[in-house]
Amino acid sequence: MNIDADAPLVERVKRGDTRAFEMLVVKYQRRIERLIGRMVRDADLVQDIAQESFIRAYRALPKFRGESAFYTWLYRIAVNTAKKALMELKRDPLIFETALASRDDDDETSRVENELTTGESPESIMASKQIAATVNEAIEALSVDLRQAITLREIEGLSYEEIAEIMNCPIGTVRSRIFRAREAIAQRLKPLLDSRAGDRW
Repeated sequence: MNIDADAPLVERVKRGDTRAFEMLVVKYQRRIERLIGRMVRDADLVQDIAQESFIRAYRALPKFRGESAFYTWLYRIAVNTAKKALMELKRDPLIFETALASRDDDDETSRVENELTTGESPESIMASKQIAATVNEAIEALSVDLRQAITLREIEGLSYEEIAEIMNCPIGTVRSRIFRAREAIAQRLKPLLDSRAGDRW
């Protein structure tokens, strides 16, 4: 993405144009909710935290100098807001069925399923869904830092530099977290893939 893509809208917001901020919210709301959903995993909290993130961003926007892309800055606010919410809950949230069930059709798991199952047999559809579910479970089981890193990289498609800025850590740490997350996911998938090595699907 062009680092200046949102600059005109940001400038309009700074001049008091609330409609311009609404346009930024529309543009990024689903991505922010998806990011938070990976951290919090409680569907009832995701929208509240996303809304709080946008409110914080709106209040902080006059101080935004454009040294990074607007969406990188916004993601960092969302990550910090979600972390604060988790600390206030004083618990590591459980996996809620509602959080998984409420993901919409363009969610990454659904996309994986759709790509894998197009025009295939019932057996292969079942296998594909198992793989997608296993990947999802593996991501959910990661620590918050590893889950954040792999989500920002593999699902949101951000660069290592952008992730380092959002997570406020060195690029080497980001690479290490992504590597460890991929290893953990691969370990979860290995028994499933090994058991089907001889199958046609």
